[in-house]
This record gives sequence, C-alpha cells and structure tokens, in this order.
Amino acid sequence: MENLEKSLKNFLSNITPPDKQAMDIARKRQESLAKPPKSLGELEEISVKLAGITGHVHNKINKKRLLVFAADNGVVEEGVAATPQSVTMVQTINIARGKTGAGIICRHFGVEISVTDVGVKAQINDAQVNKQKVSMGTKNIYHEAAMTRDDTLKAIFVGYNEVKKAKQDGVDIIGVGEMGIGNTTTSSAILSVLTDSPVEKVTGKGGGLTDAAFAKKIEVIKHAIAINCPDKNDPFDVISKVGGLDIAAMTGAYIAAAEQKIPAVIDGFISIVAALCAVRLCPIVKEYLFASHQSFEIGYDICVKALSLSPFLALNMRLGEGSGCPFAFEVISAACAIINNMATFEEANINDDYLCEIRKGDKFSVSAKKEKKEKN
Repeated sequence: MENLEKSLKNFLSNITPPDKQAMDIARKRQESLAKPPKSLGELEEISVKLAGITGHVHNKINKKRLLVFAADNGVVEEGVAATPQSVTMVQTINIARGKTGAGIICRHFGVEISVTDVGVKAQINDAQVNKQKVSMGTKNIYHEAAMTRDDTLKAIFVGYNEVKKAKQDGVDIIGVGEMGIGNTTTSSAILSVLTDSPVEKVTGKGGGLTDAAFAKKIEVIKHAIAINCPDKNDPFDVISKVGGLDIAAMTGAYIAAAEQKIPAVIDGFISIVAALCAVRLCPIVKEYLFASHQSFEIGYDICVKALSLSPFLALNMRLGEGSGCPFAFEVISAACAIINNMATFEEANINDDYLCEIRKGDKFSVSAKKEKKEKN
C-alpha cells in the first residue's frame, strides 16, 4: 500500500495549472471574432478553458471515449435500492455491447465506450468488458467500512490507467460514467461528509424508492457515517469507509486526466461526487473538468456548487452510465469549431471601432433594479 500511496502522491504532484498564455491568446482570439463581445457565452469560455488544458488555441474533438466503471455495493443488503443487485452485472455487459441508453447515444455521436469491471459481484466473461476487478463488490457500510485503504488505492489506479491508455490511443476527450446498484447511497454518504451537508439534503430516491424505503436509505447513510467516522479532510478515508470501488476508479480517472492534460467530462451525480473527491485531493484538477448536465438527483446541486462548475444542459436526466457525456462532447466540439473557423472582424471587412466603449464593461445586461427605477 505504501508504494501505491507514494505513486499517487507523485502523480498528484505532477499536475500543473492550465497554460495561462494559451488561455490569454484564446481570449484575444474570441475578442477578434465578428460578434458582439461575449455573445456566445459559455461556448467562448469552453474554448478558453480547453486552450489552457491542451496548450493550444485551436483544438479539435475527433476521438472521444466514454469510460464506464462498474462495481457492486454491499449496502444494498439494507434495502436502499429498488433494483436487484444482479442488474449491475447484466447492465455492465449491455453497456459494453452498446445496448443501453448510453451505448445508443455514444453510437449516434461516434463515441467509443470502454467498460471496466472494477468490482462487480460476479464473474464477467464477456470479452468486451475490461476486467480489472479489485474485489467482489464492497462490504456493507451499515456495519463496517466499505473496503480497505489498499483496495481504494488499487481502484483509483484502475481509473488512472484507463485514462493513461486513452491518452496513448490518441483520445482527445474522455467522459466518466459508472454502473453499480446502490451507488447513489454511497455517493450521498461521501458528499454529506465532504461538504458537511445534512444527509437529507444530499440524498435522493435513486432509481426509484417508496417513501418507506427512502426513509430507510437516509437512516442507513446516517448510521454508516456514524459508525465508520470518515475523516472529511482525507478523501481516501471517506471513499474507503463509505464509498465504492466505482467512485474510487472515477476519482483516479479525473486525476489522470489532469496529469495527462486531457479534458474530462463529468456525467451525473455519482460521477460528480467522484470529481469532488479528486479535486479535494488536488484542487487544480477542477481546471480540467467540464460538467455535462444537471442531474435530477438533489445532491448534484450541492456538489456542482462546491466545484464551482456549471453544467451545460438541463434535461432532467438520471440514467447514469455516462449518458450525459456524449452530449457535452458535441457542445465542446462546437466551441472548438467557433474559435477555429469563425471570421474575425478584419476577415469579415467590419471596422470594430464601435466596440471600444462596449468592451469597457457589460453593456448588454439590464439589472432588475434599473428596470424597476425606469418603470417608476
């Protein structure tokens, strides 16, 4: 375990801030494009952030890969999930074969899928599933810690190595998703600890629970936190005590994305909780992340605010599997197309002197206070 911890610390120390010079050049490029200042909103910011990640002003999103990490959670023994645990194995195989919601969306947009078994409580023999099982699921956090610190680190490195492989394969951007019955329970537990939030404020009904089962889920999370006493200042400790192998692997994927300087897209609730774990381990990681969609889970809002990120889309999605990532890839690709191909004022034969005053400040927004004053 000492060697794993030492290696991870080395990787974390290798993570450097985005390229500020490239970002400055990208901003100037955006200002030169034939449009009102900041009129393309977040699309402009995306291109600037991407420049910082890659070190290049002009980027293309050609090769896209969704990384899905699958694992089971012992806490399902407490009746916190409406779906049988056996579905984890079945859906892990179906995702790999492109038969699920995420699989269909990825096929539509030409996105590769890599599915890794990091802790499914069954032997999977399907050739399309990457077998990196750390253990046969986690233990029941209602009674004991989910896993050892050693297994947590092993799972983190599973995710790390998948991103490193993606980089070697020439992937331009990755998305991070999961499959694991019961993982909204573990995610809520982690989020509650890391943000000092009441369990009730971060816990939803997941795949669909009766009111009685939902009340039990909240009680289970509270009890799990109380008996395991995770240290909120040590993300490893939190993941190992009340988390899951899938969350650990996703955490490693985000760390690797920052270290390898490859943009990473967050999916929904479980995915963003893992992102928070990675950022708590190394704050710079946040600069390499993009939030895809506003998850239906109530804890998502608290988590995305803790990360100071803004999701691109609001589609009331709650499927998981990384299903929101392919949509975000297209948004990011569009941002690249704009900065790469849009005409500048000079190229469009437009004298932009009229923008000098406008560029000094926000001349487009109308405050509610001003509107009220004018009405009076």
